[in-house]
Amino acid sequence: MTSPEVSRARAAVLAVFLLNGLVFAAWVSRIPSTRDRLGLEPAEVGLVLLAVSLGAVLALPSTGAVVQRVGAATTVRAGAVVCTVGLALAGIADRVPLLVVGLFLMGFGSGSWDVAMNVEGAEVERRLDRHVMPHFHASWSVGSVVGSLAGALLVYLHVATVVHLVVVAAVVLVLAQVGCTWFLPAGSAHEQEATPRESALSAWREPRVLAIGLLVLTFAFTEGTANDWLSLAVIDGFDVRPALGVLTFGFFVTAMTIGRVAGTKLLDRYGTVRVLRATALAAVVGLLLVVLGPNLPVAMVGAVIWGLGASLGFPVGMSAAADDPARAAVRVSVVASIGYTAFLAGPPAVGFLAQHVGVRDSLWLVLAVLLLALFLAPATAPRGDAAVAPRRQPKAAGAPNGHEGMQ
Repeated sequence: MTSPEVSRARAAVLAVFLLNGLVFAAWVSRIPSTRDRLGLEPAEVGLVLLAVSLGAVLALPSTGAVVQRVGAATTVRAGAVVCTVGLALAGIADRVPLLVVGLFLMGFGSGSWDVAMNVEGAEVERRLDRHVMPHFHASWSVGSVVGSLAGALLVYLHVATVVHLVVVAAVVLVLAQVGCTWFLPAGSAHEQEATPRESALSAWREPRVLAIGLLVLTFAFTEGTANDWLSLAVIDGFDVRPALGVLTFGFFVTAMTIGRVAGTKLLDRYGTVRVLRATALAAVVGLLLVVLGPNLPVAMVGAVIWGLGASLGFPVGMSAAADDPARAAVRVSVVASIGYTAFLAGPPAVGFLAQHVGVRDSLWLVLAVLLLALFLAPATAPRGDAAVAPRRQPKAAGAPNGHEGMQ
């Protein structure tokens, strides 16, 4: 039986994931208008956007130690403040330097927020004793979809960028502060029983943590490439209208969200390693249909299979990194730092290859990277168990307490 405290914490984590996705989508929906307002060339837009990634990459390695010291709720609150201030600055920026500062702050705050909410989500999952982390990441996807649709509507209605982004920043800031009040009490349960804290840097020397980080990187590279290149691959590869490329990407995002919502039952039944290997193979099949498919309908089917296959790697990797409450924060920080480099380095790598072989054929690189997941998946298995153990079913009321650790 789930306690009210854990149920409230689960709702709070769902909310902060959704709000994080909403902030991201609000900014993305205003990139074209910001470009036009400041008169930026395409190359300048690319350089400006690096400020977001740079901020996140700088925040991620140190956030684990911060969460250990002050707790997930305080870290999310602080990250939300920095992130929303950055979003508001991006909205009011009338010159490039101010825009870069705003985007850097948004990336830095979002990166800290991201690690902390994943740590809290992993603790909620541990208390529930069943897989729910994919639901949290699905909530992020829902927030990004809602933010994108709202942004498109506001652009259509000619609402000023500054009004849109400042209002979103204010609303998200308030809701994030309120939502964190439902987080689990800091230092409770297993955290009080934890062994003395080790240096955050020691997590970088743990082979299993590095393997999980590489696993997350492979799935992040798969997801990030679809975000940036799937539409163009369809448009150029099949010589179709842009709307059909966007529609194909929409199929991918929808399938990935459905996979995260429905995949928890598979994880509970079959365990992480079997499911991750199966989803990686599904993503490979989907990619092959996109790259080799003779027509657009086949490629669209491939995009759906690709989305389903890409759905679980990132959240399951975060769960595995956080399986030990005493080391969850620093390990999630390391895994996130490794995984997010895919979003920073992936698009340029695919773009360089696309310059020589075309966008559609450049997706072979994604397939090659994804095959690594088949060998890295065992890092998510429960320690001390050679078999890939699925999660046990929830205990009946009155059953003895106990927890089967999740890796």
